[in-house]
Amino acid sequence: MKVVKVWDRFIGEGYPCFTILELGVNFKDIEEAKKLVDTGIRIGADAVKFQTFHAETIAMKGAILYDGRGIVDQYEEAFGSEDRLTDKFQTELIRYAQSKGIVTFSTPSHFNDIDLLNKIGNIHAFKFGSDDLTNLPLLKYAARRGKPIFLSSGVSTLGQIDEAIRCIRTEGNEQILLFHCVSQYPSKAEDMNLRTMQTLQNAFDVPVGLSDHTEGIAVSIAAAVLGANIIEKHFTHDRSADGPDNFFSMEPKAMKQIIDGIREVEIAMGVPFKDIQKVEEPMVVNFHKSIYAIKDIESGETVSKNNVDILRPLNGIPAKYYDIVCGMIPKRHISKGDALKWEDFKD
Repeated sequence: MKVVKVWDRFIGEGYPCFTILELGVNFKDIEEAKKLVDTGIRIGADAVKFQTFHAETIAMKGAILYDGRGIVDQYEEAFGSEDRLTDKFQTELIRYAQSKGIVTFSTPSHFNDIDLLNKIGNIHAFKFGSDDLTNLPLLKYAARRGKPIFLSSGVSTLGQIDEAIRCIRTEGNEQILLFHCVSQYPSKAEDMNLRTMQTLQNAFDVPVGLSDHTEGIAVSIAAAVLGANIIEKHFTHDRSADGPDNFFSMEPKAMKQIIDGIREVEIAMGVPFKDIQKVEEPMVVNFHKSIYAIKDIESGETVSKNNVDILRPLNGIPAKYYDIVCGMIPKRHISKGDALKWEDFKD
């Protein structure tokens, strides 16, 4: 599997799972947006991602969407966010995040959006949502900029994903990162099919992760266990706030649990070979069992299940020889409580 470098970070097999906070427009003004960036850095995220779009170039008037709130007018919702999507707002916010040393990128929805992000400068990547997976002209236009491209794959077939990746590669851009995604807001755990990530890795030889729209922490951590190279999660300070994504986004406490959980999983995965661990070595004697006399055994008396038992610690003949020892005759007296030793018996 290929490894892709996004700014100063490597993403792919052998590298830590890359965590992205999708901030979208989950803020009411520039100051709140900046605070959201700061919070993301504080809880240990690797990247923050925004959205760059305008109502006139994202949806027709009257276009609808079904999500957890019911039927939503896509055009009106996009239009309601435009105060946070002006060129000035986007420029200030993206440059602020970059100044904080965190990987920063956005999701453009039109050729004009890509031009704006290029104009802002130093944008570290482009991310395309599932709605643009089949928008090959837009993908090609972005691919020519030579930046890494994150690509979500909700509402798509393997054939459509293949077509999207091929069209990016035909522009000479091999910096592709793929998300398994279920385009349901919020998504339910039973619909996630996380093993699809492995199918995508095998099929396309690119870093693969999960764009997770579930409301809990378990699915993202489970994805990390299955080898996700990237986890993207919507992020907000307040799930009850107005906005298109706040209601299914993660608040800081829950998001930190996800990030910390992923890091703990990575440490726990360890190595594939089996042996006694160094930290277990002091437990070998105390944990393993050996054969002990539970009654006095005289010289010449037969050892039996009536006068010996298997107990901790390992101070004598190991437990696995119990059936062999029973029936043997000691050459000397063994006191109750003594561990049996091989030297207690004749050669």
